[in-house]
Amino acid sequence: MNAIVMAGGSGTRFWPASTESLPKQFLSITGDRSMLEETIARIAPSVPAERVTVIVGRGHEAVTRRLLGERPVEILVEPTGRNTAACIGLAALHWRRRDPSAPLVVLPADHYIARSEKFNDIVTIAGMLAREGSILTLGIEPTRPETGYGYIQMEVEATGEGSRAGGACRRVVRFVEKPDLERAASYLVSGDYLWNSGIFIFTPETILEEIGRHLPDLAEGLGAIDRAIGRPDYDDVLERVYRDLPSISIDHGVMERTERRVYVIKSDIGWSDVGSWQALYDLRSDAVDKDGNLLLGAAWVEESHGNLVYSTSGRKIALLGVEGLAIVDTGEALMVADLKRSQEVKRFARRGKLGE
Repeated sequence: MNAIVMAGGSGTRFWPASTESLPKQFLSITGDRSMLEETIARIAPSVPAERVTVIVGRGHEAVTRRLLGERPVEILVEPTGRNTAACIGLAALHWRRRDPSAPLVVLPADHYIARSEKFNDIVTIAGMLAREGSILTLGIEPTRPETGYGYIQMEVEATGEGSRAGGACRRVVRFVEKPDLERAASYLVSGDYLWNSGIFIFTPETILEEIGRHLPDLAEGLGAIDRAIGRPDYDDVLERVYRDLPSISIDHGVMERTERRVYVIKSDIGWSDVGSWQALYDLRSDAVDKDGNLLLGAAWVEESHGNLVYSTSGRKIALLGVEGLAIVDTGEALMVADLKRSQEVKRFARRGKLGE
């Protein structure tokens, strides 16, 4: 098995720690290593480092190489971000030349998974079915009517290949875009919807065939890039062609349209997309103090409860008589917010890009 780790994205929901030049996936917020390093280490029992491709934007190539050091991973650089269909397609081109029928597991670099052993067991099951031409994805049982995630509707009973895999898989009925609150609540009680984790397993041949069928403009551009691989003008062709590729996600471009067999594996793996400071607080609940404060940095706390402090500035942060705050200090910016509204901090990231 081989792996594609997608390390693009701006991580605006983790402002001010996450910035355009240093997004969330390069920060050490879920442990002692960056989220990118954690992702590569997590998949290692199934995919050793020499079989991992990390794909990043040009502006993040240097930090990626610094973090990964001597690890024998392949690093592919996108000239510009064109969403996940182009990103996956580019990496699949390179893997098709080396290992066309071996399963590829596609992973976002900025997610957290608590149960690594179980995760690798599921990936192994998925790989068996992917070798036969199926597309697999991991689904997460919803715990709340979440409007920020996509959903996957699955068949109630395991049939076909899913049944052969011990009943672990269900045939996908449809992929659903982020719903409003009323629809999300109905999905929660229905029992046949899962959160879309954004983790996929397929072979290079399979996904490139599906891109060709459903995204012909993207396929045409990828074809030009493919013909240039190994030639001296590869970088020039990549630069010229890539900027004109359609920007569309693999979910919308392929998964919602394919007629191929697509299966979802319900995965109790302790998954989180760590999508906000609130999500980080919930994730690190085992590290909170007796008053419910999560202190990731130097802090003095008196008569304060349920706060999150994240500081890389070296300054001491003092809390007195406050509750439910997210306090983030990077030295360049200090943010104080209602922890429950922390998803909204991306509005400040937008203001920063405008130079306000």
